[in-house]
Amino acid sequence: MRNKALIFVMGGAIFFGLIAAFSISRFLTGTRSNDNQNTVIVAKVEIPHGAKIIAEQLTSVKVPPNATPVGTFDSYDKVVGRIAITRILPQEPIVVARLAAEGALAGLAALIPEGYRAMTVKVDDEAGLAGFLAPGTVVDVLAVISPPDQAVSQNPISKIVLQNIKVLASGDNLDQPKDGREPNSVKTVTLQVTPEQAEKLVLSSAEGRLRLALRNSQDQGDEQTPGATKRTLLSGERALPVIGPDGETVQQTRPPVRRKAPKPVMAEIVEKPAPILPPPPPPRVTVDVFEGGKKRTVDFPNQQQ
Repeated sequence: MRNKALIFVMGGAIFFGLIAAFSISRFLTGTRSNDNQNTVIVAKVEIPHGAKIIAEQLTSVKVPPNATPVGTFDSYDKVVGRIAITRILPQEPIVVARLAAEGALAGLAALIPEGYRAMTVKVDDEAGLAGFLAPGTVVDVLAVISPPDQAVSQNPISKIVLQNIKVLASGDNLDQPKDGREPNSVKTVTLQVTPEQAEKLVLSSAEGRLRLALRNSQDQGDEQTPGATKRTLLSGERALPVIGPDGETVQQTRPPVRRKAPKPVMAEIVEKPAPILPPPPPPRVTVDVFEGGKKRTVDFPNQQQ
């Protein structure tokens, strides 16, 4: 009996010893693994577009060397004070491509690339696309301008004067809304333009009221149009297929039918026959007869009847 108890105690000691040895081995292996990993600075909270980064917005994580993104930082001192040129989400690594150059000021100036300018134009609900012009969207600028040799009221031209222009700010907002489906009514929009485009923008705004046309952010095509006049406007337009956001034609329940313009309806003129009138009565012969100072008229029938 005593031998069985001794064997039981020895077996338990060996079992728990193996567990302890395995745990210590795992701990030492993890420690050596952490020593081989890289330190990466990431965002602890969301960092707004154009904001100066502070230490309270950052944290560090360990990342294996083969999974470390390019352009990351391993120290807080290299990130604190830099300006974020895009919105950085929580747990997102801080990389050089998302930061402005060292020494850049916070705000709109840090978001303007080298060689570009920021210009603000007035908009309303119609020109501002009902408040859907968020920062980061791309627009075309249209204006109605009269040719130099014509008066304003003769034959103005509607023309796309600038293409593929990035919106830097919507009102005083530099960041995109969290829910892009909700409009934000603003009175001004700030556009990113080159110096040559800035001159065209000023001239077109002085000549007439501007309109902004929203583009797909992936559509970078250059569309050269002759402009629209009253003459081309009255010439009509062909029906084009409806294209979805993915570039595919939207399926229709029925194939489109090409209809011609209806011909003007002319009222049919019906000639009515002249009414038949009764013949006039035949003339009658009358004779005045005097009888004792009295006058009396006597009718005699016409002898031709």
